[in-house]
Amino acid sequence: AGLILREAPRNPSNWRSQSPLGAYLADNNTVGIGGIDTRALTILLREKGAQSGCILAEDELNSENALAKARAFPGLQGADLAADAGTASSYEWTLPRWHGPNKSPAIGDFKPESGQDFHIAVYDYGIKTNILRRLVDCGARVTVVPPRQPLNETLALGIDGVVLGNGPGDPGPCDYAIETARELIARGVPTLGVCLGHQVLALAAGATSHKMKFGHHGANHPVVEIATGQVMITSQNHGFAIDEASLPAGVIATHRSLFDGTLQGIEIVNKPIFTFQGHPEASPGPHDISSIFPRFIRAIKDHIGPHLNAGKNQ
Repeated sequence: AGLILREAPRNPSNWRSQSPLGAYLADNNTVGIGGIDTRALTILLREKGAQSGCILAEDELNSENALAKARAFPGLQGADLAADAGTASSYEWTLPRWHGPNKSPAIGDFKPESGQDFHIAVYDYGIKTNILRRLVDCGARVTVVPPRQPLNETLALGIDGVVLGNGPGDPGPCDYAIETARELIARGVPTLGVCLGHQVLALAAGATSHKMKFGHHGANHPVVEIATGQVMITSQNHGFAIDEASLPAGVIATHRSLFDGTLQGIEIVNKPIFTFQGHPEASPGPHDISSIFPRFIRAIKDHIGPHLNAGKNQ
């Protein structure tokens, strides 16, 4: 709804830039404001939690109007933002990661076996393209599907595994996504949940969620892998969290934030279904948790078996 900057860049300098920031915001009907002491604003948010606010043009600027507009904001809790953020129709994604001005493919973290062709469906609640690129790096065929597409229609595409992707807002109102996750759990379909997908899977399993004071945003968030004690530096961007104490039997916590102890990952016992709250696809990084993608491919392979997959592809 709005962008707040300490200093607005006047001239584009990146080789991929297609327009100045101001023109981009105007084209997308989004307001922005510069010259703000963002460090002071950050301290305020850290101490007081997420705030309602508004950005007003000079001709309507007065304190009473500003307060009225800010107080009228209903908040994010209970708002389903994911349905509008996803694609309206299915499409295939084929591009791997790239780097440098020549856009050459990056070296994948996982080398698929000869003839291996796993087909993965990605539910788009606002998916980041680097998740799709990472899956292609792992040798997968990737089909992106709309957020409300029934699971039966998705599985009819000949799917070997499903990714429930990231997206904005409160996971609670996303009943269509939660129902899809319930069916995935019941069927034991290999499933990876990322960010919102993590929350949706946890809710489908019977857990509860809550709005965080100010959420986790940005890079360099330390997370511990509970089973090994290994600390991973991760990228995060979420304002809701799953209550670890609400996890039912058969669902185990796998990762936990070292900032505030909030839950960062779960696994469904005896099923190839697991999640991560942060962003393992982060670009340019950190990459500590990126191994979750080849782990997901291995889970698919172990679940369906190479002979079953080969027979299906014929």
